[in-house]
Amino acid sequence: MLSSAHFANAQQRQFTMAEATNGLRAQLAPDRIKQFEWIPGENAYTVLSTANGTTTWLKYTPGKNGQKTTDTLLTTTSINQQLFANKPLKGLPPVKWLSNNQVWFALGNQLYKGEVKNNQAQFSSWCELPKEAENITVNKSGQIAFTVKNNLFVRTTTGQIQPVTNDADENIVNGKTVHREEFGIDKGIFFSPKGDLVAFYRMDQRMVNDYPIIDWSVTPAVNKNIKYPMAGGTSHQVTLGVYQPATRQTVFLKTEGPKDQYLTCVTWAPDQQSVYVAILNRDQNHLSLNQYNASTGELIKTLFEEQDTKYLHPTHPLTFVPGKDDQFIWWSDRSGYDQLYLYNTKGQLLKAINDGPYVVNEILGFNTQKNEIFFTSAKDGAMEKHLYKSNLQRPAVKRLDAEAGWHDAQLNSEGTYVMDAFSSEKVPYTAKILSTAGNWEETLLTSADPLKDFQRPIIRPVTLKADDGTPLYGKLMLPANFDSTKKYPVVVYLYNGPNVQLVKNTFPFSGNLWFEYMTQHGYIMFVMDGRGSFNRGKAFEQATFRQLGTVEMDDQLKGVAYLQSLPYVNKDKMGVHGWSFGGFMTTSLMLRHPGVFKAAVAGGPVIDWSMYEIMYTERYMDTPATNPEGYANSNLLTKTKNLDGNLLLIHGTNDDVVVWQHSINFIRACVDNEKQVDYFVYPGHLHNVLGKDRVHLMQKITDYFDQHLK
Repeated sequence: MLSSAHFANAQQRQFTMAEATNGLRAQLAPDRIKQFEWIPGENAYTVLSTANGTTTWLKYTPGKNGQKTTDTLLTTTSINQQLFANKPLKGLPPVKWLSNNQVWFALGNQLYKGEVKNNQAQFSSWCELPKEAENITVNKSGQIAFTVKNNLFVRTTTGQIQPVTNDADENIVNGKTVHREEFGIDKGIFFSPKGDLVAFYRMDQRMVNDYPIIDWSVTPAVNKNIKYPMAGGTSHQVTLGVYQPATRQTVFLKTEGPKDQYLTCVTWAPDQQSVYVAILNRDQNHLSLNQYNASTGELIKTLFEEQDTKYLHPTHPLTFVPGKDDQFIWWSDRSGYDQLYLYNTKGQLLKAINDGPYVVNEILGFNTQKNEIFFTSAKDGAMEKHLYKSNLQRPAVKRLDAEAGWHDAQLNSEGTYVMDAFSSEKVPYTAKILSTAGNWEETLLTSADPLKDFQRPIIRPVTLKADDGTPLYGKLMLPANFDSTKKYPVVVYLYNGPNVQLVKNTFPFSGNLWFEYMTQHGYIMFVMDGRGSFNRGKAFEQATFRQLGTVEMDDQLKGVAYLQSLPYVNKDKMGVHGWSFGGFMTTSLMLRHPGVFKAAVAGGPVIDWSMYEIMYTERYMDTPATNPEGYANSNLLTKTKNLDGNLLLIHGTNDDVVVWQHSINFIRACVDNEKQVDYFVYPGHLHNVLGKDRVHLMQKITDYFDQHLK
C-alpha cells in the first residue's frame, strides 16, 4: 500500500516553470542517439556514447541475423593523450567524416584532423584559422573556406590561405547567406564535387536602408546599423562567383536580369563544368532554372521555366542521381503539393517520382543498384511523417517504417540501410536501423518516458472545418483532474503562419510543456493549424495570399466557436497567445474581433507588414503599391481604437527580424487613441527570448493570464 501511495504521489508531480520552459532541452528530454553518422562508402555508422562520465566514439557494423560488430574509435582519454594533455577535455567534440578513413573536428578556430586505421582514430593539429573566422566549410578534399567579416578566404590543401575577395566596404558581403535566409538558403559557400573549386554568394546591400539596433548593455548605448530591406523598398543585389584556387581567379556568373532578382537552388554539375541557379523574379511568380559555364560565367541555357498566378517558393537545390550525371531531381508544387520530378540536363521532364495529395519533406538518398530514391513525406497524413522509397524507372511509392508518428532518417551512401528515429503520442523516442529491402531491422534505443512521474493533461485531437470545407487539425488539452461539470478558463496558442506546423503526432503529444503546466494550474489549452500554415499543400497555404491575418483569423474563430460550444468552457475567460506571426495573429484577433478574448499576450508581433522584410512579405502580400487594400486591412496601427480587453505586448530590444519599431509604433497609436495596453521588453534579446530569461518570460505570460482569467 505504501508503494502504491508513493507511485500515486509521483504521478501527481507538477512542472516547475523552469521545467515547463526549458525541460525538453535539458533534463526532461528523452534519451536520444547522439551524433549518428554513416561512414562514407561503408555499411557502418558512428555514434557518441556517454557512460560513467566518459565519452566514447563508437563504430557499429550491422551484420546478418541481427548481429553487429562494435569498435571503439576514440575515447575522451585517448584524445586527451593525443592532443590535450595540458588542458584535458571533459568530453569528445563532434567528429565528422571526410572519407571512410579521414575525420576532423573543430574547437573554436582550431581544426584537428584524424586518420582511422585498424578502427583506431589518431588525431593531430590541422590548422588554426583567424580568430574572427566564421562560416567554416570543410570539403572532403581537405580544402577549407571561411569568412572574416565580409570577405571570403580559402585554405588550400597545401596550407596556403588565399583571399578570395577583398571588399573594403562592409556592406558588400561575400560567402554568407543572402536574401535574409529565405528560399531555403542556409549558406553562402558551395564547394564543387571534387572540392577544388568554390562558388560563393556576393551580396551588395549598399543601396538598402540602414536600420538601427541599439546595444543597451553599455553606457552610453551604442548603435549598430543593419541593412533591413522593407516591403516595397529597395532590395539588395546578389551575384554568384566561382573561385579557382589553382589560378586564384574568380568568374562571376552572368545572371542577367533585374538587379534585385533572387538567386537560389545553387547546384554544381557533377562534372564541375557548370553551375545551376534558379533565377526567381522579385514578384516571386516566375522562375528560370539556368545553367552557367563555371569557367566563363556565360549562360549555357535555360532548362525550363515555372510560373504561378500567386507565388513560387523554391527551397531545394537540384539533386543529381548518383552515376547519372545527366539526370536530377527537381522539387515543384505544380501538382498542388511539393513533390519530386526526374529531369535530364536538357531540361526534359522524364517522369514524376510520386503523385497524390501529399507533401514531400526531404530527400534521403538513393540506391543506385536498384534505381531507388528514398524520401520522407506526409503521404499517410499531415500530422505524421514517414519514410518511403520509389523506383526511378517505374515509380511506385512504398512505405518503409511501420510505427505511427514523426520519423526522421539518415540513409547510408549505398541506400541499403536507414537510421529511423521517431516519436509519437505514446513513444518518447525510438531509433532503429532498417534494411531498405524490408527484410531486417534492429532497435538501437527505446527511451524511457521522462515525463512518467508528472501530472499529464488529457489530450483530445480535434478536426474542424474551414468555411470552404477544408479540414483543420487541432488539439484540446484538459487538466488531468478534469471535471466536466466545472467551467474552465481557456488559452488558445497559435502561430498559423507560413512554413510552420504546430499540430503533429510527436512526443510530448501536447507539443509544449508550458501547455501542460497551464493545464496543471486549471486551464484548458487549445492549438490548431489554420489555412496558411505548413505541410498541407499549395491551396491550403496560398489561401491567405494578399490578405494576411484574414483567412487565418476566420479559421481560428472556428476553433473559438468550437470551444464556446463546450459546456465546460468559460466563455467569459478566454485568452490567446502567440509569438512572431502568432503575435501578429494575437494582436489582430484583439483588434479585428474585439470582445472574443478577455486577455492576450503577443510576443515579437508584426504590426505593419510594410515594415517587414521584402523577401517574405512580398511573397505573401505583393508590394504595398500593388496591394494597398491588403496592407491597409492587416495594418494594426489603424485599429487600436477597437481594443477591448487586456493586451500585453512583449518585444526583444535587439530584434532584427521583427524590428522593435513595430511595437513602439503600436504603443504610440494606443496612446493617441487613449487605449490602455500593457508592455514589456527584454533588453538585449533578439527575436526570441532564450536561455534562463525564457523562464522569466513564460512566468510573465502566465501571471498575466492568471491576473485576468482566474
